[in-house]
Amino acid sequence: MLHHSFNAISNSQSTILILGSFPSVKSRENSFYYMHPQNRFWIVLSEIYQDDFVNASIEEKQTLLNFYHIALYDVIESCDITNSEDLSIKNVIPTDIDQLLQNTQIKHIFLNGKKAVHYFEKYHSNCRIPYHYLPSTSAANAAYTLPLLIKAWKVIKTH
Repeated sequence: MLHHSFNAISNSQSTILILGSFPSVKSRENSFYYMHPQNRFWIVLSEIYQDDFVNASIEEKQTLLNFYHIALYDVIESCDITNSEDLSIKNVIPTDIDQLLQNTQIKHIFLNGKKAVHYFEKYHSNCRIPYHYLPSTSAANAAYTLPLLIKAWKVIKTH
């Protein structure tokens, strides 16, 4: 069983929460979010906010997320998973979303990919904060080109 090995990014000014499913192998190796070089998460945020998330260090990424009031974590706290394959996820222990939301101003939750939606709805159906599916930024989501991802993800800037 693998455990989420790094903390959520959030603070008292966070107004939106972006949740993935579970960190990839590269993210676990680097103890930070979306660290696989082919994942388009940081590129999408760079385009939306016109700020350089891509070339920022981990500390600078944290500062930028806080500046834009973005909290970041995953729906799954622990699970069995093969490599980074969401389809292989088993034996899920969900994240304590209520605890994660404490001391924030989260008004909307965005879910990065269908697996994040699936596990959020399975374990957090009582959550009273509105949530929204966004197409996965993973390179495995080849159906979404970068321009389509950016277009879909622009909704985060309106919340």
